[in-house]
Amino acid sequence: MSDRTSAFPSVKSAGRTIELFEEFARAKRPMSLSEIAAALKMPMSSCSGLVRTLEAAGYIYALRQRSGFYPTKRLLEVATAIAANDPLLERARPLLSALRDETGETVLFGKRQDTRIVYLEAFDSPHRIRYSAQAGELRDLHSNSMGKALLARMPTAERAALLARLTFQAHTPDTLTDAQALERSIVEGQARGWFLNRAESVADVMALGAAVVLNGEPYGVSLVGPIQRMEPQTEHHVAALRRACALLEEQR
Repeated sequence: MSDRTSAFPSVKSAGRTIELFEEFARAKRPMSLSEIAAALKMPMSSCSGLVRTLEAAGYIYALRQRSGFYPTKRLLEVATAIAANDPLLERARPLLSALRDETGETVLFGKRQDTRIVYLEAFDSPHRIRYSAQAGELRDLHSNSMGKALLARMPTAERAALLARLTFQAHTPDTLTDAQALERSIVEGQARGWFLNRAESVADVMALGAAVVLNGEPYGVSLVGPIQRMEPQTEHHVAALRRACALLEEQR
């Protein structure tokens, strides 16, 4: 089950709706009311109210009697219309997809949401062995090259206050697990002009990160792939990443 709703505990009904669609995506089949209630850990009465509300709005339909429920294509159509008209992503996509093509590695674009990063767009590497992510995924700031790049854009005192709130969950043996180690990594990244995540979030995966300012707001770009393929190409990939970020900031 997704951990998205844990970040927004005060809006339970919205969180349950998101969880419901994510459960359908996981199950990839129709689900009965009892199955949905069990998956969402909801009382049957509350689950029935949620499902009936979405059914009335055209987002879910009932199959034959006792065959359960399944989402309609309405959610897809709404999401497609939204994504197709995002002015920021329209601006970023050509340059970021070109960066993916030049380096052959996965390119991610995102923004800080309090103590985490949310990916807004992902361009997967064409290699069979690659790092993959999806728009909407959330990642911890402390173990993310993009997160470090965005932390570096914060005033020192503001960053220190934020670092004091991080839980520093260890995702791998190489995860930085305290504020002092993370601050050192950020300062090192500031000195060289780019930020590194070497197996800190996923074993055997390396990421190079940088930040850009678009419409007055900081966003992050990262280039991610297997260490054995990324490391020998670090100099080339950093140059390509920095060029793409510079071009992105130059656009109006």
